[in-house]
Amino acid sequence: MDDETTERIQDLISSYLIDTQYMDSLCLFDVNYRSVCYGNTNSIGKYDNGGIYRTISYSSWYKKSTEEQGRPVFFGYNVLNNGDSKNTFSSVKLLNDPLNLNNPRKIGLLVINIKKSLFSRVFQAGSNSEWAVLDSTGDQEKTVFSNASTKTLENNREIKLESSLINLKSKDYLISSYPNQTTGWTFVQAIKEKELLKQSNRIGVATSLISFILGLILIFLSFSLSGTVARPLINLRNIFHQVSMENKELNQKLIQAQLREREAELRTLQAQIKPHFLYNTLDSIYWMAIMENNHDIAKIAISLSESFKLSLNQGDDMILVSKELEHIRHYMTIQNLRYRDRFQYIEHVHPDLMEKKTLKLLLQPLVENAIYHGLEPKVGEGLIELTGNIKDGWVIFTVRDNGVGIEDLSAVDKGFGLGNVRERLQLCYGVKSSFNITSKVNEGTSIEIKFFPSQGRSSQC
Repeated sequence: MDDETTERIQDLISSYLIDTQYMDSLCLFDVNYRSVCYGNTNSIGKYDNGGIYRTISYSSWYKKSTEEQGRPVFFGYNVLNNGDSKNTFSSVKLLNDPLNLNNPRKIGLLVINIKKSLFSRVFQAGSNSEWAVLDSTGDQEKTVFSNASTKTLENNREIKLESSLINLKSKDYLISSYPNQTTGWTFVQAIKEKELLKQSNRIGVATSLISFILGLILIFLSFSLSGTVARPLINLRNIFHQVSMENKELNQKLIQAQLREREAELRTLQAQIKPHFLYNTLDSIYWMAIMENNHDIAKIAISLSESFKLSLNQGDDMILVSKELEHIRHYMTIQNLRYRDRFQYIEHVHPDLMEKKTLKLLLQPLVENAIYHGLEPKVGEGLIELTGNIKDGWVIFTVRDNGVGIEDLSAVDKGFGLGNVRERLQLCYGVKSSFNITSKVNEGTSIEIKFFPSQGRSSQC
């Protein structure tokens, strides 16, 4: 990689990553282990001087990334500079040529060092709960992060996770753990049961006190009034007792919901480590492909970058139909490059629909499902046809394919992709919206969605 190329890539990285809050540094290595780095030189180590580092191929982290064949691998330490592992951890991805799937060719290596301070957005120091992120992918569990206020989980880092959790439960801790499939790490929260149930206990005490007072009143009234008047009051006391039991159940459900919310926040945070560095990386891959005169890889990088921008849509859940269709076209470009133009995509959408807003990612998952479950198993070329019309104020979209079809339609509801689209459609446009699937084996599948636009609640979609 010559000086002009290096300077160009560094300028691109700098222009796009200037506001990346939690990305500490980034390094791109080509097939000859020559590097282009950006960010904190303390976390990059010796790789910031632009040399050639063939010894990388002997490292355990590099061997693990090659075993994963292009899937991102997370390490609880800084692979480029172990001395900075207290503050950063690394994500490593082997970059392969996507046009040679049967015999993938390595074109480079991407190493991203991420600040551990990002966990602090969820793991608040000084809270009553104790948090830890444990890396259990190796022979021993290692603590990637723990909150600074307490040490219960951290002091047990040399003990297997199961034994550690059993020990904490015996000390009246409530445990919530989440194994993350992407990183292979486990997120654990431990909180004293008495701390979590303080509010519930106060409600129970107040309820008991009110019940006691009412009981005294009822006893007094039972002696002073006739049995006809006393019986309704006794019934009222029984109803109040039932209400208090329901309140207790509601409190327990509220506590469980709060724990699930914390877990959801952590999963969301993992997916939102600033998309800017992803755009930058795709742009860098694009320029590297242009410099190597590989225009197919360049086209994939541009299409993937545009797809990500349309998917994020600046945080808005509603998107113009024209933009949703643009997303599908970029997606089809990538798939046809991967499968060597096996798929033909036809689009017939009424012009009046183009400037209307619809729920984001409502149509693209249907096209993706048609490729992976309909056309990919089929021998030879395949056809996907998307139509969109307006009838009596109702918007109707249909996605058809001439693939292998679905033998058991009842199995569709068990899948995540189509089930997620059906659920989001009803949440956004109400129960009157419809999601229908028809299919014939060896002939193809048709999916029709129908909704009334005025029923869309963009703030809740």
